[in-house]
Amino acid sequence: MTKQNQNKPNYLVISSIGTDQPGIVNELAKICSSNSCNIIDSRMTVLGGEFAIMMMISGSWDSIAKLENSLPALSKNLNLTTTVKHTGERCNKPTIAYSVNVVALDNPGIVHEIAQYFSKQSINIDDLQTGTYSAPHTGTQMFNLTMVIRIPSSTHIASLREEFMDFCDDLNLDSIIEPLR
Repeated sequence: MTKQNQNKPNYLVISSIGTDQPGIVNELAKICSSNSCNIIDSRMTVLGGEFAIMMMISGSWDSIAKLENSLPALSKNLNLTTTVKHTGERCNKPTIAYSVNVVALDNPGIVHEIAQYFSKQSINIDDLQTGTYSAPHTGTQMFNLTMVIRIPSSTHIASLREEFMDFCDDLNLDSIIEPLR
């Protein structure tokens, strides 16, 4: 391996899921740190009784290799199902980040309809969170979606916004689409 390649950062995406318990984040952060790796991006959540985490780690090729070799024992100790994947830096095409929020009566297929809409527009979804809640006073089951999308800079934003709002009106979805702050 050339010296130039040794100095180039390497990236690893780690995904783990297991029964929620105190200390999982601490142990995963500790193993990254002790192997001279840096957590550069992460998402963590509890769904039902399961804890889920995705982390993008950077480090030298030997640090990443040591971390990879350490993960199976830690995963077994914490009763986690863990997968790893080598990756590279993201290709940055000219895009504009927008936030999309949708609220509606909870019905199957809402995520699919919205994802399909943006897919047909060649718009990438960077982040997506959904949830349900009971409406105040009535107790009606409501659905909430929040996402970050990347709109190609060549897209006419005003037309896209109008078309998306019409799309949502047709599905009886309350929505907001605005530049990401």
